[in-house]
Amino acid sequence: MQAIFFEKSIPKVLLTLALKKLWKGAVFSAISPLRFDTINATQLPGPRGVRLKNRVCGICASDLHLAFVDIDPKVHPAALPGYQRIYLGHEVVSEVTEIGPDVTQHQIGDRVLMKSRFLGATCDSQEISPRCPSCEAGNYALCFHQSAGKGIQGAGGGWGDGYTCHETEVWPIPDDIDDDSAALIEPIACGVRAVLRRPPKAGEKVLVLGCGMIGLGTLQALRALAPDAHRFAAARYPQQVQLAQRYGATVLSGRDLFEQTAQATGATLYNGDFGNRTMLGGFDLVYDCVGTHATLQQALRLTRAGGTVVLEGVFLHRMHIDLTPVWHQEVDLIGTVAHGRESWQGETIDTFSLTARLIRENKISCKDLITHRFPLERWKEAIQTAVDKRTQSIKVVFDL
Repeated sequence: MQAIFFEKSIPKVLLTLALKKLWKGAVFSAISPLRFDTINATQLPGPRGVRLKNRVCGICASDLHLAFVDIDPKVHPAALPGYQRIYLGHEVVSEVTEIGPDVTQHQIGDRVLMKSRFLGATCDSQEISPRCPSCEAGNYALCFHQSAGKGIQGAGGGWGDGYTCHETEVWPIPDDIDDDSAALIEPIACGVRAVLRRPPKAGEKVLVLGCGMIGLGTLQALRALAPDAHRFAAARYPQQVQLAQRYGATVLSGRDLFEQTAQATGATLYNGDFGNRTMLGGFDLVYDCVGTHATLQQALRLTRAGGTVVLEGVFLHRMHIDLTPVWHQEVDLIGTVAHGRESWQGETIDTFSLTARLIRENKISCKDLITHRFPLERWKEAIQTAVDKRTQSIKVVFDL
């Protein structure tokens, strides 16, 4: 079995972090913790294990953070024990090729989507009983025991020809959803969950900050779940602007974002000493789909008093930012991670199922989101294409 993975080796991480400042190729060199190799996966991970053959897998920004060693070993997730080897690729459509004797949820030939495996172990995958409150509520990404290390870890990931895992770590794909659309369910579901963390009210002015795949998924989720909100988007690249407009957003691009926010919302812009800029008034709600210290600080200042910032973007570094709007303007700052179980219109439903329903009902479109395809052996080129938005890339996939 072939796989691209990240070795959790602090010496390699630190050496690559130092060398990549002078040599961009360091992340693809022998010193890097990033590897492409053949791995031994002859056994299933227990009687409830499954083996999968991959069909298509997307390249996600969170994978790219690891691939380029864009991480700080002192952030919260890095303190958890976790696994010594992190297999990259989780937006993956696969086919079940082998099942353990106690598997009840899947059959050979089923198409499935990776659900929780990349987020860490869960009570279900470790067969812990009773389950923690998060797992009991269906929010597996918040499992209290995700680093307990019980059970046997599967091998391989989406950036490879296949993998093994516990049967609860994959989700059955409906027959009427094609492979490409299915591969987009995971990133779009992140936007669906973010919107449901703080749904806009009718008439509220909402800004999506950043229009990569997560931002575009959030815009589509807003259109489907909160159609009476006024949607704005901050986009940098022409392909992002085009899709954001298609999804019904007023695009703020190429000009001063503070000035555009003042114009769009009626807020008052203030220019203080030392280049310190802020405003009173602003958007009712901002979804930060980038998540760096710069965008989060900006999001907090673009939000009106009593408004909300939802932090979606993944940034694996500690931040040095001005949090004073949280108390001075009573701006709520809430986070969201991945997917789980949602409450929507009186129904309790998992995020993947709700996202699939919205795709099936044509309330969310997957058209034109996949822009580039690569075979696995061209993995370095695929990664570079995903990073360089001058290639017009939105979602780059491995066609397996």
